[in-house]
Amino acid sequence: MMAEYNEIRPYNDNEVNTALTELANDPSFVKVANYLYQSKAKQILQLMTTIQSVDDFQNKIIYPLIVKIQESTTKGLSYSAMDQFQPEDSYLFISNHRDIILDSAFLNGVMHRQGFRKTEIAIGDNLLIFDWIKKLARTNRTFIVKRNLGLREQLKASATLSAYIRHALTEKKESVWIAQREGRSKDGNDHTQPALLKMLNMSNKSSITDGFRELNIVPMAISYEIEPCAKSKVEELLNRKHNPDFSKTKQDDLNSMANGVMASKGHVHFGFGNPLNLKIDKITANKNKNEAIKAIVDYIDKRIYANYKLWPNNYIAADLLQKTDKHKDKYTDNDKNAFIERMNNDIEDLAFENNESTEMYLNMYAMPVFNYEKHFGDA
Repeated sequence: MMAEYNEIRPYNDNEVNTALTELANDPSFVKVANYLYQSKAKQILQLMTTIQSVDDFQNKIIYPLIVKIQESTTKGLSYSAMDQFQPEDSYLFISNHRDIILDSAFLNGVMHRQGFRKTEIAIGDNLLIFDWIKKLARTNRTFIVKRNLGLREQLKASATLSAYIRHALTEKKESVWIAQREGRSKDGNDHTQPALLKMLNMSNKSSITDGFRELNIVPMAISYEIEPCAKSKVEELLNRKHNPDFSKTKQDDLNSMANGVMASKGHVHFGFGNPLNLKIDKITANKNKNEAIKAIVDYIDKRIYANYKLWPNNYIAADLLQKTDKHKDKYTDNDKNAFIERMNNDIEDLAFENNESTEMYLNMYAMPVFNYEKHFGDA
């Protein structure tokens, strides 16, 4: 592994045992283990000190935990269009982002069950609040995205990140998951930031077409029947709207990580879009760099909108927001009553005007319907 990536890359196998042994003896992490594993915590901590590789850690510790979370907080996890992938190939999954931890964790559960290697995962350093979180993340195939730097430092960090992602895909032959934007979508509008594609292109030493072809990009949509952390997302949007000086605290991020893991999610679906490489020549033909990046952004967005699984809750929110029954064949009265009850419970103690909170909550659920219909006609 090239030394230039040492600050951001995941741990190698020969670093795993030291990190896990330190974790098992870290009082803060022990508290987390006791909460997650309860009576089995001591056994799990002892097992961690014997593990010698990333694969062993993921297979013996992480994967069983993800299965437990899936079984206790969801009504089932489904996926579509995985038959287009080959286990020996590496892919850059560019995904919408709704939950801090589980978007990529559930994806890796799917990959594991289908016989694929688990992906490496991009995570912002703002979430690595404690040293034990950073160690745990880097042991779990996670690489670090540095944020909130000065301009010169940010350009350098972006160049290193770009080079590492290309290195992981082409040299290490590892698939990679990265969100289409910085931070989770809180208004339900899944849109790819052009800056992401510009960062990825910084390590390109070929034409714009060949450079993106080398990354083997796959747009991916993750759809939760019950929006993760819906209440806190609405509250954050309203705080930002009414207070220009508002900023989240580290405790806010910790709460979002914990609540996202433990809260009910209903059904969860992964929809894999067609790889960009199938259309890359047509998409970038006769375009300069900026035009090509915009066209790739549009392609990724449309594939995410097309592959987002619309649940009854999404249609209910769209009809309530627009005061119509256009989508009434997509849900039952019981579905609608349950959604309204959940929404009212979520927003009843927010310190904002009820109509404003309601509109923002409904928009968060309805936007995937509006995005689909804008690009593809009636959903």
